Amino acid sequence: MVWESEGTLTDQGYMVKMAIPLRSLRFPDSTEQLWRIQFGRQIPRLSEYAYWPAYSIAIEGRLNQTTMLTGIRDVSPGNNSQIIPFIFAREVDALDMAATGGPNFDQSTEQDLGIDAKFVFNDAMVLDITLNPDFSQVESDQPQVTVNERFEVQFPENRPFFVENADFFATDSTLVFTRRIVDPEGGMRFTGRAGDYGFGAILINDEAPGLNRAAGDPLQGEKAKIGIVRGFRDISDQSRVGFLITDRELADGYNRVASVDGRFKLTENWITQLQFISTESEPALGGESTTGYQRNIQLNRVGRMVNTHTHFIETTEDYRAELGFTNRFFKPDVSGIHNRLALNFFPDSPVIDSWDITFFDVYLEDTDGERIFHQIGPSFNVKTTTNHFGFGYTDFQEILRPQDFSGIISRTKFEYENWQLSYANNTLNSLEFDVSYRSGTTLNIVPQLGSLPNIADFSRIDLNMLWRPIDRLRNDNTYLYTELESRSGSTSIFSNEIIRSSWNYQFTKEWSLRFIAQYVETDAGPATRLKDDKNLNFDLLLRYVINPWSAFYLGYNSNQTNFDIIESEGERELIISNDLRKDGDQIFVKFSYLFQR
Repeated sequence: MVWESEGTLTDQGYMVKMAIPLRSLRFPDSTEQLWRIQFGRQIPRLSEYAYWPAYSIAIEGRLNQTTMLTGIRDVSPGNNSQIIPFIFAREVDALDMAATGGPNFDQSTEQDLGIDAKFVFNDAMVLDITLNPDFSQVESDQPQVTVNERFEVQFPENRPFFVENADFFATDSTLVFTRRIVDPEGGMRFTGRAGDYGFGAILINDEAPGLNRAAGDPLQGEKAKIGIVRGFRDISDQSRVGFLITDRELADGYNRVASVDGRFKLTENWITQLQFISTESEPALGGESTTGYQRNIQLNRVGRMVNTHTHFIETTEDYRAELGFTNRFFKPDVSGIHNRLALNFFPDSPVIDSWDITFFDVYLEDTDGERIFHQIGPSFNVKTTTNHFGFGYTDFQEILRPQDFSGIISRTKFEYENWQLSYANNTLNSLEFDVSYRSGTTLNIVPQLGSLPNIADFSRIDLNMLWRPIDRLRNDNTYLYTELESRSGSTSIFSNEIIRSSWNYQFTKEWSLRFIAQYVETDAGPATRLKDDKNLNFDLLLRYVINPWSAFYLGYNSNQTNFDIIESEGERELIISNDLRKDGDQIFVKFSYLFQR
């Protein structure tokens, strides 16, 4: 959906005008339209939200608290087709680790064409097609700490083709995590609604598995073929049942997942969600086929004063969902339950707007019934008009098994704890920030080679700041610092520092400039297998945007790491050094234009 908006400051405040062209909407072709609507306004400096019609957090859901918009008559729905061709060109100078004779720089140029298209049928069904997609203009990921993490860290999807209508394929267990599709050559997506029914399908391929393979590798040049089918039916007010099927095939291997799910609103405040999943897999290069399943059941209460969450998950050892995302709680060979109770209070006070206390408990065991993880702790928050204070404490018990870490010969229990302080402030119109500090102990899973995991002292700082020095300029900053030390305090295991600063300047409604600088450094001590690592990245993008589909982009990206290349007997070798050196850069230009009818 595309809309037009403009705002004006006045002596008494401000005035905003927003217009949504009907041609950008899809709706039934009937004499009179009946739409639901709600208006909301946020005032950060007052910690205030205002809605019309009234919205109450004492009732679960938001769309069920909207009002009916009437009086829209004799209008026709929007365009039935959109064709968006684009051209792009780039020049890349990057380090090629697979070059003959050892690592060397490879300079290349690329010019290509691509096309995105959208076709609407019966004002309710949409077919999206992409051929040779390019996502050069997409902003890089917001930083997250990935050092000393046992489990994968989830980065959100930002590519437009995959973001649109992603909710059609969303289930509580994430079975469609489109970042698994790394380098698509082309694909299509079909989504639609017909009364109480909704359906969606994706057919796409991925060239990434066959790229950068050594000569003779059986997977060299192979592409993964991916198919996804989703269907659901709304059975009553805010209740739904559905199914999801995914299939990923690579060479002679495959991974197939079938799921049924349901969301049932039991009362005004209570809801339950159920999901049952079956998987079947066979390795790409041969091997034994496996089957697995997962059961996912939760019961939630949503209200003004009391909120509860009870969640049971059971996953078998051979469960595989290659297109999905699985964190600690959804991993294979895990069964467990976690509970959360949140109590909210709204005192009649000129200082405190609200305060809350939350208790949580997580208990996980393997499918043999042996405990592998337990987490428990409270948190406490106080909100004033412009400030937010938080305090939390967490106690952990974690058991590592021989299959969890090489060198462990029997189940080994580790106990650790940490506490957290947080503060957020939005007093000023031009400045907002939040900061948190965590300290205590944690599990060190990156000990030096030959050593086993151990408990280490731990501290972490997270700082986020938004600064608007002038109307047209926005500056977002992130600082993350993590440090592990030996329990005696005599040895630093490692420190990890991430600094990111993003600047966006809006010259006009169409012209804008974005600059991002990000620096990541890991300083490794003698008590870890980690190596010293530095990375500096610059990202510059000039944009001329008529609408989200008609745009011109000119961008430059440069990356530097701490390495050097030495030559010995005619062979090149990459070594770690202290100094930063460019390992790649690119300049690109892209133009796209929307044709519609």
